[in-house]
Amino acid sequence: MTQDQRMALTRAKRFINLGALTALAVSGGADLASAQTVVKWMHVETVPAYIEVWEEIAAAYEQEHPDVDVQLQFLENEAFKAKLPTLLQSDAAPDFFYSWGGGVLRQQSQTGALMDLTEPMNADGGAWAKDYKPAALNGLTYDGKVYAVPYRMGTISFYYNKELFQQAGLNAEDIKTWDDFLAAVTTLKEAGITPIAGGGGDKWPLHFYWSYLVMRNGGQEVFENAKNNEGEGFLDPAIIKAGEQLAELGKLEPFQGGYLGASWPQTLGVFGDGRAAMLLGFEHTEANQRTNAGDGKGLAPENIGRFPFPVVEGGAGKVTDTLGGLNGWALTKNASPAAVDFLRFFTSPEQEQKMAAAGMIIPAATGAEEGLKNPLMREAADQLAASTWHQNFFDQDLGPSVGRVVNDVSVEILAGQMSPEEGAQMIQDARELE
Repeated sequence: MTQDQRMALTRAKRFINLGALTALAVSGGADLASAQTVVKWMHVETVPAYIEVWEEIAAAYEQEHPDVDVQLQFLENEAFKAKLPTLLQSDAAPDFFYSWGGGVLRQQSQTGALMDLTEPMNADGGAWAKDYKPAALNGLTYDGKVYAVPYRMGTISFYYNKELFQQAGLNAEDIKTWDDFLAAVTTLKEAGITPIAGGGGDKWPLHFYWSYLVMRNGGQEVFENAKNNEGEGFLDPAIIKAGEQLAELGKLEPFQGGYLGASWPQTLGVFGDGRAAMLLGFEHTEANQRTNAGDGKGLAPENIGRFPFPVVEGGAGKVTDTLGGLNGWALTKNASPAAVDFLRFFTSPEQEQKMAAAGMIIPAATGAEEGLKNPLMREAADQLAASTWHQNFFDQDLGPSVGRVVNDVSVEILAGQMSPEEGAQMIQDARELE
């Protein structure tokens, strides 16, 4: 196969999904058969520009390893979550797949479906392991064993509309504590401005508030005890207090009208259209609000600022404790040595720096954040670099059954439909049933 043919095939892989693989194998059998080893890479990415960067990286690897054919396989997010457990136990299992880490990855590791990466990561004095930030590697390690290769990190922060803050006479730098934040919400309302864009329809966007309040009140020890069903679990007084503070926010009616039915894209649109002053969201907020704004442009980058979730006075948590994503790539137990080698190449600092420069990720690879060009994403990366405790999303870390309850409870407490004590008890009950 010539390099031009290989590049053409690589570009075509953007459209490969599980249903199309058989047809591709038949129609392109001669080309595919020329590769001695096929590496199947399953992902959920939908942004064409990002997939193109991946394809370029795969093509570069294939050029150096002409006996390897890297195939991108796509499944839509919800279909991925639904079908992956069955795929992992079948002959159609990919060599490696996207993982959100947390309780789901732990459960997958316990089924024996995953490759234990501890030995290759620690070979040669831990040369491979040293490519990644320790917090990223630790977050994908269970019972002393590494089960995924770190890929990206992220942190949830407040983003705000500078013009609306100026109209209300607010300075974001003055928001240091939870009481400061509630006061800012009140000030914005008095100025006739909707304080926060909220997405209650998807539920999980609102669990960020409860999670951060648990972290700020209880600190890492309280959360770890609750997660491990130790001590007072989710009935710890610090966790009850977090629920009380969440209820207090809800009573201020800080969100846009109809927020309980709003999806996350709609929520981003509310912020991007300038119809709310703040959004508690991901590191990609600046780009995503543009995409979802009514005019397709959204707020100008220079009109968006960010600040960390404030501390709670008297709480054990620190402002430098961060909540956010920790994503990696998990190898299946029968993955080929070529798949392991490609994944090491793909997540190397050099390649992750390219992805950072394209605005795709806050990289997990050491030093790769130097590629970041977007100022707000670089701020998020710097915040992560100084993190004293990086906690994966609660609904991911606690596993799917408890995570769903956390999301439900967060919305119910905010909406005034459940007491903090009832919410804590529901989460505790779900944890004990696992």
